Amino acid sequence: MSDGGRYVGVAERRARLALRQRLAPAARAGSPEEVAGTLVALHGSDPATVHLAVGARLADAAGTVAETERALYRDRSLVRMHGMRHTVFVFPTDLTAVVHASTGITVAGRERASLLKDMAKAGAPDAVWLKDVEESTLAALARRGQATATELALDEPRLREQFVYAAGKSYEGVHTVSTRLLRVLGVEGKVVRGRPLGSWTSSQFRWAVAPPHPELDVAEAQSALLGRWLAVCGPATEDDLKWWTGWKVTDVRRALAAIGARAVRLDEGTGYVVAGDVEPVAGPDSPWAALLPALDPTAMGWRERDWYLAPELRPSLFDYSGNVGPTVWWDGRVVGGWAQRPDGEIVWRLLDTDGVGREAEAAIAAEAERLRGWVGATKVTPRFRTPLEKELAALPGPSGA
Repeated sequence: MSDGGRYVGVAERRARLALRQRLAPAARAGSPEEVAGTLVALHGSDPATVHLAVGARLADAAGTVAETERALYRDRSLVRMHGMRHTVFVFPTDLTAVVHASTGITVAGRERASLLKDMAKAGAPDAVWLKDVEESTLAALARRGQATATELALDEPRLREQFVYAAGKSYEGVHTVSTRLLRVLGVEGKVVRGRPLGSWTSSQFRWAVAPPHPELDVAEAQSALLGRWLAVCGPATEDDLKWWTGWKVTDVRRALAAIGARAVRLDEGTGYVVAGDVEPVAGPDSPWAALLPALDPTAMGWRERDWYLAPELRPSLFDYSGNVGPTVWWDGRVVGGWAQRPDGEIVWRLLDTDGVGREAEAAIAAEAERLRGWVGATKVTPRFRTPLEKELAALPGPSGA
């Protein structure tokens, strides 16, 4: 790494975002695999986000649902699993070993220790018992191919056993062994989420045995993951990298050094790009519009977001936990939000009208129609609702700014 470096301003960062996040029409992708491969990870906490994020970036969005389901459930070229910050993402299958080694192993150790501690406090069986249940569950899952927790409990009844969590505390609750154990197995990379019980918006997933992958060196995996992400999201600050990965700052710095990252100057301070990516980047030939879903990987890609999202817009577009809702973009920045009414119509509102004229409004309206065209009759309600989304979803009458 080097000190100082070239200044990269907001305009260039937005140009990079337009092209590398596959948002400008000329940069759109041909398949869900291409979208996920470019972005590294698609947020999967809300099942609908995966499809909506893919559709926003496909040159032909008409087959978004069928193609994304093909990649996830038939070809298994994409996998939904735990990743950075203990969050569920969808990754290219060939990246699962890197994600597991770079971010999953440490979290998995904490999760298993926490489960055993909670069980011991509740007087539940010990680690030997839990290991036996685990092995029996994995064997049942291998026989079935895919199954829900309820189905697995038919083969392994001990999954139904319950224990009291945090007894005597205000947040006391009853946990089922299946809920906690399957979560731990997911973080450990032993199981992944399979096809949902309902439609593509359903959050009730079956489970499947995770695809086999090699065990990688942790430091090498961290370097590989950070390099992939920085190539599409750079320049980014140390704070951005630490937040996105969930790593310690020492891990971030070691990985930056290992990949030979180059320093550049940003309005926020020092940022980093991968080696060979220091030269200026020109943006698309014309301005562009996009309607991105709640938890979209672009809107959630950086911790420091002022260069594409004005601070005064945040109260309307984020929930109390920091989850972003559906956003409207114009030429590299967030200018508003959108929602879907019960009748299926896409409604949107501008919150930042600076430099947003008739051309922008026409382009945004066209994107809304494009979205409605492939979503069809399916009603999409974000899992984490935000003030503007809830207000727009309840509005009667026609859409518009």
